[in-house]
Amino acid sequence: MSIPNLISLSRLLSVPLIIYLILNESHGWAFALFLLAGASDALDGYLAKALDQTSTLGVYLDPLADKALLVSVYVTLGMGGLIDDLVVILVVFRDVLIVGGVLLLLVLRRHWEARPVLVSKVNTGVQIFLAAAVLAQAGIAIEISGAIELAQYAVIATTVGSGGWYLVAWLRKVASAETR
Repeated sequence: MSIPNLISLSRLLSVPLIIYLILNESHGWAFALFLLAGASDALDGYLAKALDQTSTLGVYLDPLADKALLVSVYVTLGMGGLIDDLVVILVVFRDVLIVGGVLLLLVLRRHWEARPVLVSKVNTGVQIFLAAAVLAQAGIAIEISGAIELAQYAVIATTVGSGGWYLVAWLRKVASAETR
């Protein structure tokens, strides 16, 4: 197990603790742990390239950890009324769309290795920022409602853009496979 994969695994394993902290209104601790998890997302990718330790496991483990972290946090914050329901629904639906599309292609025996595009990377960054801002406001009592509102709009826009890109790419893959 490489260092980048261990970092991704630790991010995945931090999810239950972060959710527990949010549910128990320990938002300050949840904020701190979420920041570490968010930073680990950048760190594992950087180290995988810098140390030439990219792996098949990492290709799947890193996005799995990202999706588990973000979807779980968004659902939990939405249940607590801290993030708008529309934002939660879009974030969850986009990830279900992506995972469902990949699983369907596997069932159809179609190989598809989708590399994240710029809008998806921006989307992940904005999602991390929004969740961190909400946790910071709830946990350390700083007033950043304006930034949170703008971040929610950015999450909506990038989530729709990213989900749309993946849907179009998936439909093209299915259509090209059917014409063969």
